[in-house]
Amino acid sequence: MGSPHWKRLCLLLVAGLTSSLLLYGHYYATVESTTSQRFIASLLQPEPLVLAPLGTSRQATSHRWALEGGPAPSQPSMCLHSVMARAKADPKFGEIFRFDTPVLMWDQHFTPETWDRLKKRHVPYGWQGLSQAVVGSTLRLLNASANRHLFDRDTFPGGCVRCAVVGNGGILNGSRQGKAIDAHDLVFRLNGAVIKGFEEDVGTKISFYGFTVNTMKNSLIAYEEYGFTQIPQAKDLRYIFIPSDFRDYVMLKSAIQGSPVPEGSDKGDDPQKYFGPEASAEKFKLLHPDFLQHLTARFLRSELLNTQYSSLYMPSTGALMLLTALHTCDQVSAYGFITANYEQFSDHYYEVEKKPLVFYANHDMMLEAALWRSLHRAGIMTLYQR
Repeated sequence: MGSPHWKRLCLLLVAGLTSSLLLYGHYYATVESTTSQRFIASLLQPEPLVLAPLGTSRQATSHRWALEGGPAPSQPSMCLHSVMARAKADPKFGEIFRFDTPVLMWDQHFTPETWDRLKKRHVPYGWQGLSQAVVGSTLRLLNASANRHLFDRDTFPGGCVRCAVVGNGGILNGSRQGKAIDAHDLVFRLNGAVIKGFEEDVGTKISFYGFTVNTMKNSLIAYEEYGFTQIPQAKDLRYIFIPSDFRDYVMLKSAIQGSPVPEGSDKGDDPQKYFGPEASAEKFKLLHPDFLQHLTARFLRSELLNTQYSSLYMPSTGALMLLTALHTCDQVSAYGFITANYEQFSDHYYEVEKKPLVFYANHDMMLEAALWRSLHRAGIMTLYQR
């Protein structure tokens, strides 16, 4: 990771960026009491981020995706009490979930039609300002069947695929939820996912690690003192890239090719130190910009979009991983996410001294918390609380 002087310099840069993104506490103190009302009201308003022109039917939207390469062929679930079944039966969420939205992007999605459409939207919801050559050459490497689906249902015959999404919230410290987490078929972790020393609370199993290159690198710097010195590596582990910037496409391409990053802010960086020397295309998943827009427009349309922070706003990494699981798994449990009594716990479960939850201008954590509570009450997912 370089010399101690370089580490300190990086940490100062991260600290400077963090301080520039912090929201004042009084903003959330003002809106927290009405967050649930904001959440419900936001679902009833026209979408400022449209997947298709307003009024476009689901059939027409599906037809467009088919012309552009289409979403990956669906793998039907036989689970009677799945997220999909419960969501469709709910009067509110039945209108919000669109399970035909492609979750992952792979080579057949890169068509002239898709490029012309997505180049008009800024990242992470599109490719505005990105190089067509970089995006195209990256996506063409995602040409394996494993890149089309998050997981293969054939490996879970005859039952419901149960997923745990593990955030890094302080509520997990002393929770003793490790065995319950590891009992799930698949486990998602993200960013500074410290495991060593906290196995009883957070388990050891990991199927997916989700991140942007920015959050991954910032986590390696900010949480090094807590033992997060390397992102998880394992033979069966899969990496979920969130395409929030040019650097995510460039890093993904270099990771698949096993070569140093050729350009951009990560130029010269060796992806093998993050993902291991044996990483191949099959290990990587890339979230579709349409899916990210779907999540923001229909689930987490924040009032921050109407403020000076609008260009920075996007759902948090934890929110994106949890919503990814909710669109792919049959049953989902969320651990380490914000609950109503979050002030009782530290920001992260691995902190020795209690630290308050940090709010950033590029996320709306209270709106996310309201969504988790609403999904929990609807029986669509299970939110761990204490």
